[in-house]
Amino acid sequence: MKRQFFAILFFCWAFIMPAQAQSIKTEDEPNLAFVDKEHYVSAAMQLDDYLPLLEGKQVGVVGNQTSIIGKTHLVDTLLSLGIDIRKIYTPEHGFRGTADAGAKVNSGKDEKTGLPIVSLYGKNKKPTAEMLQGIDVILFDLQDVGVRFYTYISTMSYVMEAAAENHIPVIALDRPNPNGFYVDGPVLRTENKSFVGIHEVPVVYGMTIGEYAKMVNGEGWLKGDITCDLTVIPIKEYNRNAIYELPVKPSPNLPNWESVYLYPTLCFFEGTNVSVGRGTDTPFQIFGHPDMRGGFSFTPQSTSGASKPLLEGQQCRGENLVEYAHDYANNDNQLHLEWIIDAYQQLKDKGFFKDYFRLLAGNKQMQRDIESGKNADEIRASWQNDLGAFKTIRAKYLLY
Repeated sequence: MKRQFFAILFFCWAFIMPAQAQSIKTEDEPNLAFVDKEHYVSAAMQLDDYLPLLEGKQVGVVGNQTSIIGKTHLVDTLLSLGIDIRKIYTPEHGFRGTADAGAKVNSGKDEKTGLPIVSLYGKNKKPTAEMLQGIDVILFDLQDVGVRFYTYISTMSYVMEAAAENHIPVIALDRPNPNGFYVDGPVLRTENKSFVGIHEVPVVYGMTIGEYAKMVNGEGWLKGDITCDLTVIPIKEYNRNAIYELPVKPSPNLPNWESVYLYPTLCFFEGTNVSVGRGTDTPFQIFGHPDMRGGFSFTPQSTSGASKPLLEGQQCRGENLVEYAHDYANNDNQLHLEWIIDAYQQLKDKGFFKDYFRLLAGNKQMQRDIESGKNADEIRASWQNDLGAFKTIRAKYLLY
């Protein structure tokens, strides 16, 4: 009887095991796990692997509020260990991560350490030789979200290019990609190159920032086919088919995992007249417009990190996608064009598209397809050959 009881108990335990313990499906149809910040070891935490490369050197750190070891900033940790940090280089949103999207980030001085901060999101998005003067090695540590138009990978590419031109090695500390479980979206066409897309990759590329750096280097994507002296410190216990709850929000309007999960699709609305909830408590988790239908309503207001948001002070109707995000295990792992197509049908006479949409999409065709009445499956089918070619390139650089 006791043996039968334990057999039944084991069967019940196996049946209700959480997603983290389930078997992983193929890359095209992963069985998603939800992994919180305690279940991996970021490269930054593996000090023994990169401290020897910094000792006795004058170090420049590319970092922001996501550059942490536990609850301590990477810069503070390295200074306490006697590492000679000379400059901090900071991307969009600034060193402390409080600046609005697209807002100019000024150079200055870090109040806590007194170190000079050099902005890479102002006049110079690529470091100049003068900015790199006196630096022996660059340590790069930014939390990416795995989407082409999220600008941290553009910053990384320009840093690698400048470092190569000035014969400075780069050490990249890898971090999880919270959208690393799929590859989707149109591949950038070079005529649409901008800071929200500088390489011919799809919108969602399914690589960690360290893997992406290796690809940029290996494929000769730096100006003049130069090669950066690059070292990537990998993550330990990383699961590509996982949704990661990040310990620090990567930018002001991505406050939680739901926003990061929905960002790849909802950011397309930034190229339209539709609000994605900037100026609310749920940015990139809702969308709407005063002239849209929908049972959900919100009113954007000027807030920290979202000054003068789109449709400020206007009541918008639309969709709340928080519960959709919570149902991630049953969702298709792809961009959800249906949301954009439906909004266009409601607002096509209201000046729906802005020119910025072309830069986000990376081509002119996606807008044309939506305007011509193509459905989501037809539009997605047009990407498949390019995605197949990209995946062949991508496979050469995967570390996990």
